[in-house]
Amino acid sequence: MLSKAVIATLILAVVVVAGCAPVTYFAKKNEAEAEAAFPPEGEILAIGEQSVHAVVLGEGPDLVLIHGASGNTRDFTFEFAQRMAGKYRVIVLDRPGFGWSSPLPDDQGTIFDQAGLLQAAAAKLGADKPIVLGHSYGGAVALAWATRMPDALSALVPVSAAAQVWPGESSLFYRVTASTLGGATVVPAITAFAPEERVQTAIASIFEPQSAPAGYDDYVGAGLSLRRQTLRINAQERVELKPQIAEMVPQYGSVAVPTEIVHGDADGTVWLSVHAEPLAREIPGAALTVLPGIGHMPHHADPEAVEAAIDRAAARAGLI
Repeated sequence: MLSKAVIATLILAVVVVAGCAPVTYFAKKNEAEAEAAFPPEGEILAIGEQSVHAVVLGEGPDLVLIHGASGNTRDFTFEFAQRMAGKYRVIVLDRPGFGWSSPLPDDQGTIFDQAGLLQAAAAKLGADKPIVLGHSYGGAVALAWATRMPDALSALVPVSAAAQVWPGESSLFYRVTASTLGGATVVPAITAFAPEERVQTAIASIFEPQSAPAGYDDYVGAGLSLRRQTLRINAQERVELKPQIAEMVPQYGSVAVPTEIVHGDADGTVWLSVHAEPLAREIPGAALTVLPGIGHMPHHADPEAVEAAIDRAAARAGLI
């Protein structure tokens, strides 16, 4: 069910857009301020006609980190990428349309298309067979990488990954903001007028039952995710993900690289029983680490456990 607060926000957004001419001005202003406050952390790679933002840290076996929905490289560079850079060459990538990576064409934004683009970016950096870690939606992209390009990675680490077809349908909020009408009305209003408290509430909900680490809210660059184009892409991805996963599930049995799955049993966003447990049965030799009491953000709430999973994957692949 959509909360009363979200319904009220949607109604207000439509009213504001319909009756307030300056909405475009404020949307552009907020986007410009976000981009000035949170510039690229790394380099922009040219991959054909696309651009991919990559942050590279450390030395050692290659480790690619793929962020989840509404995210960007800053979710990993807040702490976790630096933690792993002591023994790995860490490559953090913005998914297309997020952070500082350009969006894919409208008909080429599937998890399979994203995996192909990010694999090409990693290869351009010399990472031909990296360990690939994907969090949440990024976990689905990592699984697409493993199923479609099995010779282009050494090991797989899905963390809180969306991996199975789940019951129900996408929320009304995403269905509205993914639509043509919602994209033209609700989305600009959110970009222009989203209150800071709403952003804080959204971040807090992602971390439940834990709290976001001190300083995360200010560092992660939520304003980048509130840009109009990014909001539309995020909504479209949410609405279109289920059939893409349905297409991918029958291919899990062909994944031959060492796979270490990490999932919290208190994850209320991507459920352990629906996603990780079936995935562990479907990928041959996959190991599942269940984190008691941990929610949707294990790389923040229990980074030691995620690090240990990466180390096990690397050892199984003969990289360390």
